[in-house]
Amino acid sequence: MTTDQPSVVPDDDKITPDLLKIAGVVVLGAIMSILDVTVVNVALPTFQTELSSNGEPLSYSTVAWTATAYMLALAAVIPLTGWAADRFGTKRLYMTAIALFTIGSLLCATAWNIEALIGFRVLQGLGGGMLMPLGMTIMTKAAGPHRMGRLMAILGVPMLLGPILGPILGGVLIDAASWHWVFLINLPIGIIGLLYAQRVLPKDAPEPSEKLDVVGMILLSPGLALLLYGVSSIPEEGTVLALKVLLPAIVGVLLIGAFVFWSFKPQHPLLDLRLFRDRNLTVSIITMFLFAAAFFGALLLVPTYFQQVDGYSVKKAGLLIAAQGIGAMLTMPIAGALTDKMPVGRIVPFGFLGILIGVFGLAQSTDPGTSDWTIMGWLFITGLGMGATMMPLFTSALKTLKASDVARGSTLLNVTQQVASATGIATISVVLTNAMKSGAVIAGSEQLPGVEGGLTPAQLAAGSHTEQGSGLVDALGVPANVLAQGFQDLADAFQSSYWVAFFVLVATLVPVAFLPRKREKSHLLDDQDGATPPIMMH
Repeated sequence: MTTDQPSVVPDDDKITPDLLKIAGVVVLGAIMSILDVTVVNVALPTFQTELSSNGEPLSYSTVAWTATAYMLALAAVIPLTGWAADRFGTKRLYMTAIALFTIGSLLCATAWNIEALIGFRVLQGLGGGMLMPLGMTIMTKAAGPHRMGRLMAILGVPMLLGPILGPILGGVLIDAASWHWVFLINLPIGIIGLLYAQRVLPKDAPEPSEKLDVVGMILLSPGLALLLYGVSSIPEEGTVLALKVLLPAIVGVLLIGAFVFWSFKPQHPLLDLRLFRDRNLTVSIITMFLFAAAFFGALLLVPTYFQQVDGYSVKKAGLLIAAQGIGAMLTMPIAGALTDKMPVGRIVPFGFLGILIGVFGLAQSTDPGTSDWTIMGWLFITGLGMGATMMPLFTSALKTLKASDVARGSTLLNVTQQVASATGIATISVVLTNAMKSGAVIAGSEQLPGVEGGLTPAQLAAGSHTEQGSGLVDALGVPANVLAQGFQDLADAFQSSYWVAFFVLVATLVPVAFLPRKREKSHLLDDQDGATPPIMMH
């Protein structure tokens, strides 16, 4: 294999301009992929009215498919990324992923109805699903073991800021222009990313020796998609026992189980489970699963709390939770530098302590009337912990792998994070929804046709800040004391949800205790034959 640039990056401690340029390419791709998820979530109410064909607003469950279809496409394509990187080369595949995502974004902006939008979101997801695992592979191979922590910290910035900036950007674009710009904003970023990648990344000259694991693909990709579809249907159904949840989830688990048995037969399986022989990867993935499920599930609740309890706009809620991103940005470069100098087992526990303190504080601060500054303070502490936790975990997982295993290792990490985030969001959403349903029903189904079971004070309070919700409260003649009790019940529901996340994070301390506390030899500079690999993986 040859490149048009020097093939080896000297393994020293310097962050060179060439490395920063490569990091810039990866960050651009990550920004597009991650930001798009939260930006589109803000636009769902707009889709309900503006993409309706008969004048009647579309149901939320229908428009939610614009988010679900994207996530399912992500889940289906991620396992293929490791094989495709070996087969076609990282540069070609990365540029293809950016192009797919950008074309998908342009088509989304031209969607004439909800069905077209859902279809174009699938195309977007096929590109977006490859961006993160490929980006991690590129960064890992470019950095070498001595600089990996600092460069991975750079990649962590968009992962943290996406959920924070998404609602703000989405609200601004929809208010100032139209929902089309939620997708059109990706066009200039995608074009810049393509030109940047073409110029900065070394040329590919792959010499593929592996065949595609077709059986593995048939089992794993549909299995992941079905499992995530079932899990993502839990909030809508309100129970794990619904057929819409159980059937796809069970079929998905069976397919994934069949893949596990199959994966040890071919020499090069689609997802190499033999990598779990690496202790650091195994411990990091277990930690990542529990951490992502709890943290991302709880993270989703914060802007919802500001909107439903305090009545803030999407933009103001997004600005307030920026405190968490600021905290993370302060500790992330420090943690990245420390990860290059000491084992992550001596760094991550301190980050987890910050997260536990922050989430504990949030659980104590849900009462109506709680100062914004108090909540922002707890979010800031949570962010400090987050910045010292997430990217060191990624670094620990990949640092001791052989160079030839990095693409599949990053694929395994991204599959884990995707499943964990979906599981956490679904679980905590159900906890919140069911807690809001507890209590006396004050508006029955006979008063509210089409609303199954009626509404509790907490449910009325949750929507009372919207024009439609306040009109409903007035029409029903809900007394002020009942509405006040509804807000207290709503605050208690958020508190219950935060406690669930807190106890999962406490459980995560068990695998955290097994993270490496001694420096271990990195194999990033060793390929399977012991030779030194080039800067990029092909």
